[in-house]
Amino acid sequence: MSTPDSVLEQLMQVIRDRQANPSDISYTAKLLAGGVAKIGGKITEEAAEVVEAAGEPGDEGRQHLIYEAADLTYHLFVLLAHRDVRLEEVEAELARRFNMSGLEEKASRPKTSNESEG
Repeated sequence: MSTPDSVLEQLMQVIRDRQANPSDISYTAKLLAGGVAKIGGKITEEAAEVVEAAGEPGDEGRQHLIYEAADLTYHLFVLLAHRDVRLEEVEAELARRFNMSGLEEKASRPKTSNESEG
């Protein structure tokens, strides 16, 4: 088996291992067992903390932002694992967007039932 190239890949491997081998003492396994509702609640909480930290001044605020961004990333990865989404799929989607403006990309998305017309 090859060694992961990045910390993000290593993190996803650990999450997938917890998914395959759940343990009563694993926070990750408990999140996965709680499904989208539990994981989504944590993502919402962590996203708010990222925004709050981003508004804090100075190096202390910057370090807090890094800390909260790591928490948000971890919880997002747990949700991706829960839905069996691989990092390569997210990377491919980001790569697809590289050669278009943000407005073009948004216009190219299929309409969902959550979006209002107009």
